[in-house]
Amino acid sequence: MTRKPHLLVMGMLGLAAMPNAFAGLLDDGKASLELKNFYFSRDFRDDSATQSRREEWAQGFTLRLQSGFTEGAVGFGLDAIGMLGLKLDSSPDRTGTGLLPRGTDKRAEDDYSKLGLTAKAKLGESLLQLGALSPVLPLLASNNSRLFPQLFNGGQLVSKDFEPFTFTLGQVNGVKQRDSTNYEDLTIMGQLGAYSTSVSSDRLSYGGLDYQVLPSLTLSFHASELDDFFRRDFAGLKFNTKAGPGKAFAELRYFDARETGKGLAGEVDNRTFSSNFGYNLGPHTFSGGYQKVSGDTAYAYVGGSDTYLFSEMQVSTFAFANERAWHARYDYDFAALGVPGLTFNLRYVKGDEVDPTNVRTAEGVSLRASGKEGREWERATDLTYVVQDGPLKNLALRWRYATNRSNFADGADEHRVILAYVINF
Repeated sequence: MTRKPHLLVMGMLGLAAMPNAFAGLLDDGKASLELKNFYFSRDFRDDSATQSRREEWAQGFTLRLQSGFTEGAVGFGLDAIGMLGLKLDSSPDRTGTGLLPRGTDKRAEDDYSKLGLTAKAKLGESLLQLGALSPVLPLLASNNSRLFPQLFNGGQLVSKDFEPFTFTLGQVNGVKQRDSTNYEDLTIMGQLGAYSTSVSSDRLSYGGLDYQVLPSLTLSFHASELDDFFRRDFAGLKFNTKAGPGKAFAELRYFDARETGKGLAGEVDNRTFSSNFGYNLGPHTFSGGYQKVSGDTAYAYVGGSDTYLFSEMQVSTFAFANERAWHARYDYDFAALGVPGLTFNLRYVKGDEVDPTNVRTAEGVSLRASGKEGREWERATDLTYVVQDGPLKNLALRWRYATNRSNFADGADEHRVILAYVINF
């Protein structure tokens, strides 16, 4: 049988074009390997604490592969993240730091690994991702405060095609916690007994609109629903402007949550207002604000995630039922003194008026019996140095220390020492 010449030529041209079509996958790709050494110690200062200390030391390796996109109107790509964690120090009476997974005997695993794959497609300024996600959104903020990031499984579309608007739409059906190797169903944070953590949901749907009114002003509205748990809405305002020799900035965040569907977690009745105002002058940044929780229950958010509240600290979220909180922060960049790469910040949060009705601790029971309200405070310092040149360039050394005291929960002193080095390929 003879081949038709025109078909043969078309086939050869197609094969020749394939490298060009897929060239962007590698040419625009990125790869990095992060080595992170993490020591965590939380010493509970109250005799009533069921565990006197959580203390572990671990080494993590995180390989990130990010492809470019294929040629064409719609570009396709694939990202991957691989993680390997090694135990350096732990014991059954000190586990639970979030660095290492542990079994039913409370012993930490010697090592663990996990993989996340994300398929992606791009059309114009719209990006669709399917697979492992690490969103940082008002109603779903992935937690990255330990050895590895929290990963969600699902799909997310972000479009910037209609400037000055940014549209976000997504749905996730599972979560791989920071110290877990498997995807699990979604839960709600217990908030010291305010909500049931023994039940789970198989879907969180969310969407949002961010409107950049001016280069210095952004308005936001987001909504989400954790099936059979709660519906949550968010409204926000972000503003910054030149003011005198420095720069002033402000941000307002408002959350509204109520139970939905079967209400598996129990009653959800919460409205939380969180604000932050600040001024940057050279190496100095001063900021602070007010936060108020209203309604019958504590702030409601997805289990293991960040709160997206300005009051969230290392030990406490300062977001319990009826809680009022004031927060203050100071940042300094030592580059002004000839030490580039060295930064420092000091934070302080004070909370009171906590309604102990749903606080399931011994201290909470005592407060209810005496008709008193809950109070807490936390102070935290953060000192970071990033090597600027030489063979150890980009090596980051970080020390975080926090002191928390409360009359309705176990107070704690906490240290985190983190050494991180990223190799880019």
